[in-house]
Amino acid sequence: MVEKKVTWLELFYDLLFVAAVSKANHVLLHAENGIIPFEYLSKFVLIFIPIWWGWVGQTLFNNRFGQDIGTHRIFMILQLFFALIMTASLSVDFDRYYIPFFIGYIGSRALTAIQYLAVHKSTNNHQRMTAKYLGTCFLIGILISSFSLFIDTWVRYVILYAGIAIDIMLPLLGRRYLVVTPTNPHHLLERFALFTLILIGESIIGILSVLQSNNWTWTSVLFALFTFILVIAMWWQYFDNIERKVSKEIQTAGQAIIYGHLFIYVSMGLIAASIQLVFQEKLHYPFMLAFVFGSVLLYFISTSLVFHRYRLKHLRLRVYHLAILLGVLGCFFAVDNFFYVPNFVIVGEMMMFFVVYAKMTT
Repeated sequence: MVEKKVTWLELFYDLLFVAAVSKANHVLLHAENGIIPFEYLSKFVLIFIPIWWGWVGQTLFNNRFGQDIGTHRIFMILQLFFALIMTASLSVDFDRYYIPFFIGYIGSRALTAIQYLAVHKSTNNHQRMTAKYLGTCFLIGILISSFSLFIDTWVRYVILYAGIAIDIMLPLLGRRYLVVTPTNPHHLLERFALFTLILIGESIIGILSVLQSNNWTWTSVLFALFTFILVIAMWWQYFDNIERKVSKEIQTAGQAIIYGHLFIYVSMGLIAASIQLVFQEKLHYPFMLAFVFGSVLLYFISTSLVFHRYRLKHLRLRVYHLAILLGVLGCFFAVDNFFYVPNFVIVGEMMMFFVVYAKMTT
């Protein structure tokens, strides 16, 4: 397969999503009475999914049909404008910013649908079928979500996200229309890896919040050091796998990468938030343990599943590898439940897990 390069405009496109991801992660920092209320946990997910899916829509179009030509550049620049509106309207106060959020998100999705329906006329039969199916699916999701404009109660959010859910699910249900026009795995892995860098950047912000604290003590310095090593180990594990351990010749619909990374990104957002919350000691101890270890477990499971599908067969993890890693995480969690440990020890345990994970998988 011909190697497809990421364009400069795609990299510029990603920059806007740095702000969007940061605003979504900020929702998780609303700790009240020692816990993160379910309201804010759910709002984080509800804010993050449109960001991820809006980015995925343009990324997948570029992967299959995109060319660095004038018309495609114009479509991406217009999408940047709508993404800017969506990012500016991201807030826990959904009611106040609903209309600009709707305009930003639906405008971006509509442009993606138009792109698919516009290019299918000049492609071969298989590509035409794929483009027409995706363009039609996205229009269906847009139409359903648009009915939310006629309702003022909380029901409009149900309708909005019903349209988004259908938008997300229809490509899965119509996989037979997509496999005939496989994704370019090299470009797809590179694009998702670049978005992963954005999420890693959120953890760096967590380290900065520690270093910028008023009181520099040996425990805060240790906390920052452990967190830095944790982030480096996470980077090492992810990008060493992307660069050296996965096959870039497998031609599929790419759905394991696409949908698996939603859980990777959500877990990275949770980990980034946990760094700040654990250091600030805003959470009750039992909730803090569940939040921290649950975030790491979600990252471990999602990365293991995504990489297993594309990892070279002789480099795939065995069952005993997974058992060791789960055992390490489980032992830390059990010990911390029996004995109260300070925050720098908890982040040190996270660091040790990621170091072991990076060592065993790279």
